[in-house]
Amino acid sequence: MTKRTPIAVTTAAVLLLSLTGLSLCAKETFQAYTDPAEAEKAGPGFALQGEYQGLVSGEDRTGVQVIALGDGKFQAVICPGGLPGDGWDGEKPRARSEGTLSDTGEVTFQHEGWTGVLKGGVISLTAPDGQAAGELTRVSRDSETLGLAPPEGATVLFDGTPASLEMWEPGAKMEGALLTQGAVSKPTFRDCQIHVEFRLPFMPQARGQARGNSGLYVAGRYEIQMLDSFGLEGKDNECGGIYKVSEPDVNMCYPPLSWQTYDVDYTAPRFNEQGEKTANARVTVRHNGVVIHQDRELPGPTGGAKGKDESVPGPIFLQNHLNPVRYRNVWVVEK
Repeated sequence: MTKRTPIAVTTAAVLLLSLTGLSLCAKETFQAYTDPAEAEKAGPGFALQGEYQGLVSGEDRTGVQVIALGDGKFQAVICPGGLPGDGWDGEKPRARSEGTLSDTGEVTFQHEGWTGVLKGGVISLTAPDGQAAGELTRVSRDSETLGLAPPEGATVLFDGTPASLEMWEPGAKMEGALLTQGAVSKPTFRDCQIHVEFRLPFMPQARGQARGNSGLYVAGRYEIQMLDSFGLEGKDNECGGIYKVSEPDVNMCYPPLSWQTYDVDYTAPRFNEQGEKTANARVTVRHNGVVIHQDRELPGPTGGAKGKDESVPGPIFLQNHLNPVRYRNVWVVEK
């Protein structure tokens, strides 16, 4: 475990940071797991975190996202109707409950209508009168575009082979059959469709922007944030957000170390013969198969862009924010 410098902070402040995604720890170094098998060996946090769904009192469909916060601490995020993208009613803010791992391997969460005890992949619910109120079982979701093959005519930027590193600027690296953060494509693009699969590390001790941070820069200029925002509010600096421009319509972030997808339909900005911009860039973004930005206007390059000139084609840039994010199956179809 990486040694961390302690910070004096109140319990209330820690809770606030957990809810808002803010961080007092941006300059600290946290243990990051990139392999699910290694994460499981590190303790019960990885095995207990995740998505749970079922019926409360036999009729109310409910989803719960359990976030691992390290040191045996967890937060349950209540999703009435089901999980995000699968029935959640969209009401914000969502109710949250804190729980701590007991000596018997259980985590207890309190909600206004029930008490939930998490153990062995099941949250067992008890009503206020002491009667059993149902079970929420753990589910593992896959994006409907996961593993999507590049269509004929696509520019394949990364297919898991060392030869595909030739599609990236010098400095791009692989870990096994996966591409690592910080890669910039040699080909550049205007109007196009982009597919990228990414896996965020498991960093239970980290918070906010220190937790699995990267980004997909469309044309090297417009960042669609990658971040472990599982269970958070869904802000413009969280996963799926167009950085500091637009929040995603729904936070579709899966638990860390799940494979996730971005499918982006990009229309470049337009310029007249005098070089004056006549129309801003626009994107439609699907995160794990769900539309989170529909024909969203991009007023200009976001922070960290590889270039500011919007009149020229730009590369695909996978941001290096010093967190070990991994990518596979990256391809582009020009329109």
